Amino acid sequence: MGKSDKDDGSELTKDLKQACLLVVDDEPGMRNFLVKTLSPHCKFVAEAATVAAAEDQLKDRYFDIVVLDNMMPGQKGIDWLASRHASGEFTDAIMVTAYADLETAIDALRAGASDFILKPFRSNQLLNAVRRCLQVTRLRRENLLLKRELEHATQTRLVRSELLGDSAALTQIRTILDRIKNLATPVLFAGASGTGKEVAARYLHAISDRRDNPFVPIGCGSIPDDLVEYELFGHQDGAFPGARAGREGLLASANGGTVFFDEITDLSLSAQSKLVRVLEDGAIRSVGSERMIDVDLRFLFATNKSLAQEVAAGRFREDLYFRINVLEVSMPPLPQRENDVVILAEHFMAELAKRLRLAPLEIDSTTKSALLRHDWPGNIRELRNIIERSLILGRFAIETLSPVPANKAIEPLEDVERRTILTALEAVSGNKTEAARKLGVSRKTIDRKCAAWGL
Repeated sequence: MGKSDKDDGSELTKDLKQACLLVVDDEPGMRNFLVKTLSPHCKFVAEAATVAAAEDQLKDRYFDIVVLDNMMPGQKGIDWLASRHASGEFTDAIMVTAYADLETAIDALRAGASDFILKPFRSNQLLNAVRRCLQVTRLRRENLLLKRELEHATQTRLVRSELLGDSAALTQIRTILDRIKNLATPVLFAGASGTGKEVAARYLHAISDRRDNPFVPIGCGSIPDDLVEYELFGHQDGAFPGARAGREGLLASANGGTVFFDEITDLSLSAQSKLVRVLEDGAIRSVGSERMIDVDLRFLFATNKSLAQEVAAGRFREDLYFRINVLEVSMPPLPQRENDVVILAEHFMAELAKRLRLAPLEIDSTTKSALLRHDWPGNIRELRNIIERSLILGRFAIETLSPVPANKAIEPLEDVERRTILTALEAVSGNKTEAARKLGVSRKTIDRKCAAWGL
């Protein structure tokens, strides 16, 4: 075997290694050949001699692809496949047939087959058909997810996946995310609105080994309570009035990737209880179906509220709280990120100037001082709005930021520093380590200053 053959085999195995397949053929010899050909490359391969046996298997677990013979006893493979697709089932199928006429090929595609292969065939033809089928499925899901994200984007703006800034607070967050990037552990991003929780979640996905699979954001507050289960888990044909066709849910479409629940406290208690089951079992069930579907997902969550307080108030399930609060990453407010406000302002200036087709404004020293002085109650979102407003006006609207206090005496920096440190120590009952943490300095700095002041 030449080098190129080895490379092809390696790439093929990589594509198929997570796939679960069901082989349906009434001929023992052909069924055995199909199973032996597929098993070394796939995660799981099951077999059935009849469509009735295949139905039983499909009720018990999810299969990515069904490899189906057409000429079956009792019911043709094409007819069985057509009836399944009419009921809203999503499993893709590859039809195996001994007839090469155009009518059979058209009937197979109309019945819902993703591909078909003609007998006799070689093993590499079968494997390539399976790989094509998986690739088409992935592209279909990516297109649907991209369409959904574009529909929900605010003013055509997509969220970035870069953690911009070099502050100590952000550097620490990057270190934590790099450490856990390839773990399946749920992560809870906490922080006020506009602090970049979704950006951090996208960043974690982008540096993980799931980066080539979907990242699916779910705005828990944007989905009506009566539709949230249909959106998350999908539904079968006729599952509710007006459901004329089945639909794959967001969790199934994210299989192999990352799902991000934004503002998880907005999720209804009913949906919370079902999410607990997904986290425990690693499987989902679409509305109107009895079949569980195994999913490989990483769960990320965000909240701007205290989950413990929400649990105490009865608005959040305690069992879900303990499931998702394994690792909490607190996103700091913008004023605690040192010079990051200038770095972000320059980034937004370049980005928005290009999108709005306007000349970028120079961020001079006076403007930088005003940006650094402002307390940013709206955090990063407010900063971006300020930059966009300034571009539209053609000047920086510094007057909209926190004003410089009038007639206030300028104190020596040493006095300001001393008062701030002493106030912090008093607030934490003299705990120097805690005071250092809240002030964003080292414990050694606090010890040195206190020693100099005779404390």
